Amino acid sequence: MTFCVPIEQTHTAYHHQDVPLLAAHDHVPVISSNRFLSPLKLQNMNLVHSPSHSLQLPKFISHFQNTPKFYPPKRVTTSNLETIGSNIFSNSTASIPIKAASEGVDTAVVVVEEEEPQLKKIQVFEGHPAPFGATVRDGGVNFAIFSANAVSATLCLISLSDLPENRVTEQIFLDPLTNKTGDVWHVLLKGDFKDMLYGYKFDGNFSPEVGLYYDPSKIVLDPYAKSVISRGEFGVLGHDDNRWPQMACMIPTAENKFDWEGDSPLKYPQRDLIIYEMHVRGFTQHESSRTEFPGTYLGVVEKLDHLKELGVNCIELMPCHEFNELEYYSYNSVLGDYKVNFWGYSTINYFSPMTRYSSAGTRNCGQDAINEFKLLVREAHKRGIEVFMDVVFNHTAEGNEKGPILSFRGVDNSIYYMLAPKGEFYNYSGCGNTFNCNHPIVRQFILDCLRYWVTEMHVDGFRFDLASIMTRSSSLWDAVNVFGSPIEGDLLTTGTPLSSPPLIDMMSNDPILRDVKLIAEAWDAGGLYQVGMFPHWCIWSEWNGKYRDIVRQFIKGTDGFSGAFAECLCGSPNLYQEGGRKPWNSINFVCAHDGFTLADLVTYNEKHNLANGEDNNDGENHNNSWNCGQEGEFASISVKKLRKRQMRNFFLCLMVSQGVPMIYMGDEYGHTKGGNNNTYCHDNYVTFYTQPLLRCSYPLSKLTVDYVHYLSTTMQINYFRWDKKEESSSDFFRFCRLVTKFRHECESLGLNDFPTAERLQWHGHAPGTPDWSETSRFVAFTLIDSVKGEIYIAFNASHLAVTITLPERPGYRWEPLVDSGKPAPFDFLSSDVPERDLAVKQYSHFLEANLYPMLSYTSIILVLSPNGNA
Repeated sequence: MTFCVPIEQTHTAYHHQDVPLLAAHDHVPVISSNRFLSPLKLQNMNLVHSPSHSLQLPKFISHFQNTPKFYPPKRVTTSNLETIGSNIFSNSTASIPIKAASEGVDTAVVVVEEEEPQLKKIQVFEGHPAPFGATVRDGGVNFAIFSANAVSATLCLISLSDLPENRVTEQIFLDPLTNKTGDVWHVLLKGDFKDMLYGYKFDGNFSPEVGLYYDPSKIVLDPYAKSVISRGEFGVLGHDDNRWPQMACMIPTAENKFDWEGDSPLKYPQRDLIIYEMHVRGFTQHESSRTEFPGTYLGVVEKLDHLKELGVNCIELMPCHEFNELEYYSYNSVLGDYKVNFWGYSTINYFSPMTRYSSAGTRNCGQDAINEFKLLVREAHKRGIEVFMDVVFNHTAEGNEKGPILSFRGVDNSIYYMLAPKGEFYNYSGCGNTFNCNHPIVRQFILDCLRYWVTEMHVDGFRFDLASIMTRSSSLWDAVNVFGSPIEGDLLTTGTPLSSPPLIDMMSNDPILRDVKLIAEAWDAGGLYQVGMFPHWCIWSEWNGKYRDIVRQFIKGTDGFSGAFAECLCGSPNLYQEGGRKPWNSINFVCAHDGFTLADLVTYNEKHNLANGEDNNDGENHNNSWNCGQEGEFASISVKKLRKRQMRNFFLCLMVSQGVPMIYMGDEYGHTKGGNNNTYCHDNYVTFYTQPLLRCSYPLSKLTVDYVHYLSTTMQINYFRWDKKEESSSDFFRFCRLVTKFRHECESLGLNDFPTAERLQWHGHAPGTPDWSETSRFVAFTLIDSVKGEIYIAFNASHLAVTITLPERPGYRWEPLVDSGKPAPFDFLSSDVPERDLAVKQYSHFLEANLYPMLSYTSIILVLSPNGNA
């Protein structure tokens, strides 16, 4: 196809390297191959058809002001040459020479290759600067993105077929005069965008020393994109073996409405929650799950009844935002395999659910993955289970100054990240960069994102990873404004903690977000530790890391922790009462994804992280664990019995403490990770050496076939083992299930306020004589319950057995309900235990004397029954 365009020496040029432009006459200035004329220069032109053809193209000058502009696509063809106002559409495959005639203006003939059409009838309008992202409106899709420091912006449209080849299908150049309002670039498109994705190219300074990383060769993701498409299968490299494949954003449509079937928030009082921290892929990926859709949102739906049986009424999903699981794709010589970012704490896009957690994958450009996540939430709500999300607003996957340009860095690095004066990245996250949460643009982004997940995706709450970063100042000016002028030596820097962080303030008072649960992991990698001191507005709860550490120390028998342990049982009033918060502001946990599992906590004194390929240097060294006498899985029968007893002690403590208990996935059956306390990088069988071979260097190939089989079936460390759960159904899982049921039945175990002396009384080996000395390892108390009456709970963390004296209650008799020193089913004497009456009678001579014998390292619950009938 050939057509002529007028040339002006002062024209506005658009960079476009894919359109070959040739001069038709010697006297006509040559249009270089990387330029294309601005559509504004087409004004006052009359397009006329070549005399050799009968087609007459009408004038369009009178229509231009009220019609969208024509921007050159990737390759101009007859199929996409269009002038909307005049209804000129060229769909011919013939070569039609078109001349642009204009008096006094030189013209050039431009020859453009013909090819098959990519887009049909795309219409381009100025668009609107709000809302950010791609939104359906005015019969089209509006694109708006913030970038204060870019000098030019290009919207790139990419077909699903072009994405794997790293090709751009169409490019739309945004005119800074008409497609920019303030610092927002925008454009409105109308057309058929089926199977189309989008991204942006920004041009500007590439000056890392001032925090700018503009590279017009990079396609970057819209931070507000609702779905991101990259590889189709979890953990599988593309055909080019690129661990960072080209990614693109979904273009929304007015279709694909999801049927919520009348779903509404459950809005449980937080004091009534039992939280279950879980990993979507790890929950059902193991073959023993026998799910139709393993490792997906639908897989979780298939297993929701297990959570209901356990007594869980809230799931906390480890990161489900789009991330690159091959980010850490480095060779692990220990396993002879490559590392995988299994946990997902390295976000690429915060609005997009992880598509590779969906059975639909990238189908329908990611819309089906969105709907599958919604289905998970809807079905969880039907079973009375709230859904929380673990969100990572402390850093992104773009790393430090050597990291990739994926989204925020290419959009406006100096805004989205905390930078030192010479452009270096502050690293309060320990992951290379720090999200600049309290910058006005960034905090608005976070608020918009959270509102989206609440209103559109129906989630019930959020746990904020390394939340202390969200309390840090976005600039030195912020710190000076709060703390006064910096003293000599410039002690104040960007990232100084703020007493009233703008982001936390806005979230706490947001009309939408203050109605959901907000949980802070109140520390960061920069040394800021705010447990009990996180800015809260009486809204925020905290992962109570002090509870974890104190409970571990006391249960294993460390001296000096009886008083602190009692505080934990009461909901940590020493941390939360003075600030006006309640027991339910404490999220109590013994184990989480970071650190040992519950089974490993009682099996290993030291971490065993050799399988991570980092010479055992990664992971926490101070675990407050105790192996009960022998290190590792191979142990005597007596040691294994003690370990089970300790597991019951920990779980019982969690369920009888005031505050909100959180269970880690798999702890309900005793899942082991082989002593690895930092399993972020494993998505397979970890066939590393168990205890007898830990100090050896034998390659796995030298082990016997039987031993390899043993390893491979016991060391799949990040997958929930449904076969092991079944084996535990009449043992530890039963115990956990019954204890959680007991907690739900007792209003006194989920108090709205801290217990007072009228409701709670402390005891020692004798009633009313608690021992808070440094050497005490015994804590007991009675609790008045409106349903159960009076409850007696005791923990003996000593290596010595003890016979305790119970409080006298005339007309009543204490009866055993829980004794962690007994094997199943006698560890919990529920009414369905056939031998229950016989078991109770065995203690009758003790109970008649108001006595009860406790073995070493045990815990008990006794209930008061009139006339000796429980």
